[in-house]
Amino acid sequence: MAKSDTKSQFKADLLRPARSDDDTPWAFVILPREASAKLPRRGRTTVEGSINGHSFRATLEPDGQLSHWLRVNDELLNTAGVNFGDSATFEIMSVEQEPEPDVPSDLQEALLAAPEARAVWDDTTPIARLDWIHWITSAKQARTRAKRIGDACDMLASGKRRVCCFDPSGYYSKAISAPKAAD
Repeated sequence: MAKSDTKSQFKADLLRPARSDDDTPWAFVILPREASAKLPRRGRTTVEGSINGHSFRATLEPDGQLSHWLRVNDELLNTAGVNFGDSATFEIMSVEQEPEPDVPSDLQEALLAAPEARAVWDDTTPIARLDWIHWITSAKQARTRAKRIGDACDMLASGKRRVCCFDPSGYYSKAISAPKAAD
């Protein structure tokens, strides 16, 4: 799929999340299904784009409904001159090559302690690594996350390059969704 084939332009309202884990304000937008359908995958995917003509690069999250949502941080809200409830014009396009994902510190430590797992990890694609990370970070409880890290190291050490039994779109498991909007 050519990068230009993934290009979409749309208008969307900036929503305020009902709950936020940090003090920094942020908004989100749920992509229209048509824009999401042009992207190369239903799971996490990185795009280049603009909001009201101001450029950004971000990783879209799956919304569990075979579409995606975009987190718009405080800096981009200010740069684009928009706020919660405003309608904005977006243009997005997938990147040529998915960038290396940020590896959570607990997973990094586990991989350092398991050289066989680390060797397979290093030999996988950025998309495969992104799916492993997504599977681990989508755990709702710390105990589940710790178990998934151990399981990931075991699977990688046995030569498994892709996480199995994980729907990165959230559609079948319903474990992944867009944030709820504040009233």
